[in-house]
Amino acid sequence: MTHSGSTAGAVDLRVEPVDELLERVEHALRTRLDPDTVVRKRRSVGARTDRDTWVRAERRPLGKITEQGWNGTECAARLEGVAQPTWQGCVVWRDPDEPVMWRADETDLLPGNPIGTAVLSEEPVLSDEWWRACGASLDALTRNTTSRVATPDTVTITQDVVTESIRSAFPEEINTTVERWVPAHADLNWANMSAPVFSLFDWEDWGNAPQGLDAATLWAASLAVPTLADHVRRERRHDFESRDGKLMTLFVCSKILGPHVHPEDPRIDPARRMSRQFVAELQAG
Repeated sequence: MTHSGSTAGAVDLRVEPVDELLERVEHALRTRLDPDTVVRKRRSVGARTDRDTWVRAERRPLGKITEQGWNGTECAARLEGVAQPTWQGCVVWRDPDEPVMWRADETDLLPGNPIGTAVLSEEPVLSDEWWRACGASLDALTRNTTSRVATPDTVTITQDVVTESIRSAFPEEINTTVERWVPAHADLNWANMSAPVFSLFDWEDWGNAPQGLDAATLWAASLAVPTLADHVRRERRHDFESRDGKLMTLFVCSKILGPHVHPEDPRIDPARRMSRQFVAELQAG
């Protein structure tokens, strides 16, 4: 699980051996993890415990841990009106062989299953009640207050980051000044929500962000399924119609259309169409 050197090497926990990691988590939290339930992602590994809770362990380089720390899941426990698994506790340690930290958070189990992968290629079956619960939680989230700053893709979001990202993909003259910053999940995708009962999880990157970041992020994760993307736009219409929401749509589209564009990404064409529309609207004032 470790790599020598003064800087943290690139590690993909989907392919790295994780037995040592899971054993350490079991010992620290005094529980047993069910090997048949292990879920491996690039930066994290999760599993069900013998006391019917869930543990998620994440690896993060020291350079990606800002002054606010990286206790997002713990801090999210105080949010009011947001459907999420109850946080139970955690263990944190520094890797002895490389400049990274490990953190394992224990929460209640989800009330359903994760809907799918981060970006979907098929439309999920979601009830009207699910959409209402999702909207209610996202609205409640923005009414909370925090001093945290969101770190989408582990990068602290600032006005400069917004401006640079948008201009990297859209050379047109646009006023990129953000007007309203509100609490956001900052990683709102289909792998981080449950169904048939709605719950939102993986809170490590939440914090203040431009209004509409969450809506735009979920829309971008839906673009390969046009009817789903349209549904997201209808449900979060007030976000997409706001000036900040349009900027956030360009922000997430810049990641699809920017310098590292993948030519076979099915989201390219719809992202390009929406971007043209919002660029024109923002230029028109």
